[in-house]
Amino acid sequence: MGTPPETAQNPPSAPSPPAVEVGTANPRYIYLVGRLRNRQMTMEEATELFGLMQVMVRTSELARQAAIRAMAAQPPRASSPSAPKPAAPSVPGGMPSADDLLLLGILGTGAAAGVLAALTKRIQELTDATSVSSGSKPGAGSK
Repeated sequence: MGTPPETAQNPPSAPSPPAVEVGTANPRYIYLVGRLRNRQMTMEEATELFGLMQVMVRTSELARQAAIRAMAAQPPRASSPSAPKPAAPSVPGGMPSADDLLLLGILGTGAAAGVLAALTKRIQELTDATSVSSGSKPGAGSK
């Protein structure tokens, strides 16, 4: 019949995160992100997605650090004076840059939101199940 109205139960959908390249992403990760977007995620799936995201962040950070070490290990090339110098890491010792910290913060916030959504759904299901099993009928006290 159409889309449901925007209420507390159906808030406006947030902008979707950047698309993940299908060839490079884990199929399980793509499935779990789809479940998260459709708000059909279980606690186990939220935990699994959080673990996958942690592995992806760790792998990305290790690759970034390896690239920085490889650039530092290369001998300086004789270049023309007009050629721009490659950007060196701002802080020696591998401190993440502000952009990296922003991306990690966004990733952490998204993972936490997914876990929170799954927890909320689980708690709602449990409270609905206990109210039905206790014999109370919804709306019986109001006339």
